[in-house]
Amino acid sequence: MASEQRQLVDTAAAAAIVAGNHGDPFSVLGMHGPDPAGGMVVRAFHPEADAAAIVDARTGETRLELERVHSGGFFAGRLDAEGPFPYQLRFAIGGNDYEVEDPYRFPPLLGEIDIHLLAEGTHWYAYEKLGAHLASIDGVSGVGFAVWAPNARRVSVVGPFNQWDGRRHPMRRHPSCGVWEIFIPGILSGELYKYEIKSDAGELLALKADPFAFCAERPPGTASIVYELRNDRLQDSAWLERRSAVAARDAPIAIYEVHLGSWRRRLAEGGRYLTYRELAEELIPYVRDLGFTHIELMPVSEYPFDGSWGYQPIGLFAPTSRFGSPDEFRDFIERCHGEGIGVIIDWVAGHFPADPCGLANFDGTALYEHADPRQGRHRDWDTLVFNYGRREVANYLLCNALFWLDRYHVDGLRVDAVASMLYLDYSRKEGDWIPNRFGGRENLKAIDFLRRMNEAVYARGNGTFTVAEESTAWPIVSRPTYIGGLGFGYKWNMGWMHDTLLYMSKDPVHRKHHHGILTFGLLYAFTENFILPLSHDEVAHGKGSLLAKMPGDRWQKFANLRSYLTFMYTIPGKKLLFMGGEFAQEREWNHDIGLDWQLLDNSMHAGVQRLLSDLNHLYRSIPALHELDCELEGFAWIDCHDTEQSVISYVRRGKDRDQFVVIVCNFTPVVRHNYRIGVSRGGYYRERVNTDSGAYGGSGLGNFGGSVAEAVPCHDQPFSLALTLPPLAALIFSRQGS
Repeated sequence: MASEQRQLVDTAAAAAIVAGNHGDPFSVLGMHGPDPAGGMVVRAFHPEADAAAIVDARTGETRLELERVHSGGFFAGRLDAEGPFPYQLRFAIGGNDYEVEDPYRFPPLLGEIDIHLLAEGTHWYAYEKLGAHLASIDGVSGVGFAVWAPNARRVSVVGPFNQWDGRRHPMRRHPSCGVWEIFIPGILSGELYKYEIKSDAGELLALKADPFAFCAERPPGTASIVYELRNDRLQDSAWLERRSAVAARDAPIAIYEVHLGSWRRRLAEGGRYLTYRELAEELIPYVRDLGFTHIELMPVSEYPFDGSWGYQPIGLFAPTSRFGSPDEFRDFIERCHGEGIGVIIDWVAGHFPADPCGLANFDGTALYEHADPRQGRHRDWDTLVFNYGRREVANYLLCNALFWLDRYHVDGLRVDAVASMLYLDYSRKEGDWIPNRFGGRENLKAIDFLRRMNEAVYARGNGTFTVAEESTAWPIVSRPTYIGGLGFGYKWNMGWMHDTLLYMSKDPVHRKHHHGILTFGLLYAFTENFILPLSHDEVAHGKGSLLAKMPGDRWQKFANLRSYLTFMYTIPGKKLLFMGGEFAQEREWNHDIGLDWQLLDNSMHAGVQRLLSDLNHLYRSIPALHELDCELEGFAWIDCHDTEQSVISYVRRGKDRDQFVVIVCNFTPVVRHNYRIGVSRGGYYRERVNTDSGAYGGSGLGNFGGSVAEAVPCHDQPFSLALTLPPLAALIFSRQGS
């Protein structure tokens, strides 16, 4: 018997399988042969089995009772057969028999081209091969699993289907690309799973979520879920046909930034989240009626910690399960498109959390991150930095970006924390960073990655676009890569936001001493394709709400906010406003509770919301307010030097030079009577918006609906308007007939 066992199986190999230490299980388990001694050798392992047999899948006939060759549940036997045939394994456990398909009888899942592209780091559709995918092989249904872990000694799929025992389903390794894979019959959609990885040093790591999983367990659970995305196309072809025009530099883009978990809660049901379906019913009509063109979602990729707001994801391919299934998220996007609203998602490619279930130390080595903490760890956030110089990591991120655009029809990606990607010394002290090969502080690998990503997005030519959250003076961020730019479509204008909020926080009596910070942004307004952001970051971290930043008594706070929002909507740049800003949320944003919707019962709050809606519709309907947002020709000062009275006036023009809008802002509570500004044309100028209108919560001062331009030269113009400027108010005029 001992001699026969040695022929059936190598004793060391059997022991390694039983112990979960074998790195090449397909060379041992399954059917092999023809054997030199004759016939086919079959080997199987089940740690709880008392006996095992081979059943011919074609006939149901028991072909062979296997011998127990290791007490740990390893069985083997020799069949009188000339070659392999489809079979099943019958195990006896505790007096009960059950039959299963043998995963080790099926061929490899990856083809030569996939292996080559994965090794090369150019597989832009890697998510179609890696991860978990429902499949049928030789008429047997199951799931194919594949994961990149090149330095692991052994990788297994674990889940309820094998009692989370990593010895049961060790995977096949493809050495040339470092991917492990296995087809496990009988697994269905909805099954939980993780990867059990043993490092090359023999250390059993914490169970890992699948980096390519399409669905994840709802936190605090961290398991991945087998989920096949629907193959039917979204019913948004009409939207896709006109999407390029919607995202163009000459289009009106007004973005409503949303944190889905705290926009609104079901207070009557314990404050639970709204689902994707409920958000489609409530959020989308709200955004549509307010006149926004796009919704920007704070990160929706699965994340374990609510307090990260999604900016520390562990499941980059999985929409968070907090609000529903992936297909329900897809339906939400389709509903947005049906209402004429584009969808931008915040995309986090700058860092990832060090949670043991995620990408950190994935195969026992610094695989996705840099090993050296001077390159691989963000000190501020205690997160890990992607190794952009590793081709497989860059490919992982690139194909993830394309995944959201291709599979969910997301319209734009706002790339988070770009500055942290561009600079090797970002938020680091001297000696805590490693210069590039030229001795500089620029992260050359990250720059290359960002350019490749943007080139791939724009090469599609289907109207998808990218936005950089970049807070430094890095040049030509939103210019094409062929002229040395980073290739983004737009860039957040963080400087404008910081300067103008600082100005608005000053008491009006002191604003004349800070006039320059209000107007400074127009000196560089056309160096990039800018978006003017009043984002979540400005109403969190102890900064208070937008309303709370405004000085003065309660009436003045509201008046300041109304004039500030109007200033934002009338100077060059696309617009972004975080939720709650549209109705002057009073408290600082809290991600754990919904917005204070009851405030809309107050006329002052409702007035801000009404103004914001009017601004959106005016911005969209008047070409002069958006067509040349990114062009110098679209803007001209009338007077930016009236520091003593803290008044500014300017003109916005469209492509048709006869089309223009005049804006005047009075940033003091002093009413200015007979305030004269120069204009180029005579005629009647209709007052389109007056933020002091009683409808908005103001005092009702104004110009009785408009003013006639007189042939009185002013500001180097042949005509002028003599206006009443209400306190802390902004006025918008358009010339009648223009």
